[in-house]
Amino acid sequence: PTALAAPLDLSPEQTAAALPYVSLADSVQALLLDPQVHVPERLVQPLDGGGSLFVMPAADRRLAMTKLITFVPGNPAQGRPAIQGDVVVFDTHSGVRLGLLHGPTVTARRTAAVSLLAARFLAPNPDGPLLIVGAGVQGRSHLEAFAAGLGVRHVRVASRSRSSADALVAHALSLGLEAQRVDDPDAALATCPLVVSCTSAQEVALRGIPRDDAMVCAVGSFTPRMIEWDPEVCRYLAREGRLVVDTRQADHEAGDLLQAGLNVGEMPILADVVRQTPLGKQAQLGQGPVLFKSCGWRSEEHTSELQSPMYLVCR
Repeated sequence: PTALAAPLDLSPEQTAAALPYVSLADSVQALLLDPQVHVPERLVQPLDGGGSLFVMPAADRRLAMTKLITFVPGNPAQGRPAIQGDVVVFDTHSGVRLGLLHGPTVTARRTAAVSLLAARFLAPNPDGPLLIVGAGVQGRSHLEAFAAGLGVRHVRVASRSRSSADALVAHALSLGLEAQRVDDPDAALATCPLVVSCTSAQEVALRGIPRDDAMVCAVGSFTPRMIEWDPEVCRYLAREGRLVVDTRQADHEAGDLLQAGLNVGEMPILADVVRQTPLGKQAQLGQGPVLFKSCGWRSEEHTSELQSPMYLVCR
């Protein structure tokens, strides 16, 4: 809408429809080459009870926005979503509010789209099979994104909850994919060159070594205390493979890598890969498995409802 039109208030379904995975990944790639976008570091406010409030602004010459979400890891056990909140969008020049998007939907689709973009550049075998460890919201979004953007047809799902794994398998089957539940994700690593770990990251979930031709998207942990991958596996990947992080913010948020004692600040970021900088070329041309660590990303999407670029700060 124009600055004079009524602001939009998009439901979760409308937010998802405005952010198709493949187009969103394309927009993230374009954003990495756009110097007009200004994104400060997000503010993380600890909350009583172990949760966090995330405040994430961004702006360019046309739009300004802020994402406000809460993350409460204990919520799912109480029947509530772990992530809640909204994305508020303003006209840069008038300050008029243009729209409100559903924050958890933005988070889920943006995270999967960034993983999809990373896989385009870094995955030696992008066809799969794909192993998804963690069958929650991120497991579902990555399943959909990799099927739509990479053409993955074979999926294996592991989760501490068999019912959650079976539900995601059923969703994969409904999309026309071949899918099955696996009860030992470490054993499944031997047959899956694509791996997505998207657990609650409250404890180590994977201790196996990925294949030499594997790409791992580790997205569950986004604070220094959170962890999915055994530290020794991370150290192995640092020695024998390639480690890429989403942004420099991972330097102090990539729990898996920090708890392994690795110097995250020396690792290439996704922008290096997309821009084909020397560091990015090293990330692409090295040997061994690839681990892409995602802690949170800022992305751009063209939404038909807003009829202009939408900058979204996520997770």
